Amino acid sequence: MSLSTQIDQDIKQAMLAKDADKLRGLRAIKSALLIAKTEKGAAEEVSEEAEIKVLQKLIKQRKESADIYKAQNREDLYQIEAAEMQVIEAYLPKQMDRAELEAYLKDLIARVGATSVKDMGKVMGTANKELAGKADGKTISEVIKQILA
Repeated sequence: MSLSTQIDQDIKQAMLAKDADKLRGLRAIKSALLIAKTEKGAAEEVSEEAEIKVLQKLIKQRKESADIYKAQNREDLYQIEAAEMQVIEAYLPKQMDRAELEAYLKDLIARVGATSVKDMGKVMGTANKELAGKADGKTISEVIKQILA
């Protein structure tokens, strides 16, 4: 079942359950997927990889907003962003923890043949393709720098 179909069904269930937080998060996902689908040059259907990128972008936006609200002592707005983030994260693949990520990246670095920080571009390119949706790019970058340093 495609993500769009799943989101539509979950929106109906959230409406019936009168779950405003979940409904808000699901509508944000649906809106972002529709935008991705109608972009100039986009394919008829959004690929799974593109869907993951859209969800990651939504989470990043929510996280940045939540940080700003927390810094400004706006707990009410922070709670809204945190609730939406939680709903969106449920549709992403399971995230790798730091230990799993380090083990995977050490193996990847050996496969690619990277020896110094100069080779980081090669490793990052491959890592981003292989770990799409399973780890955030910033964390991947930090771990690679740590290993190659």
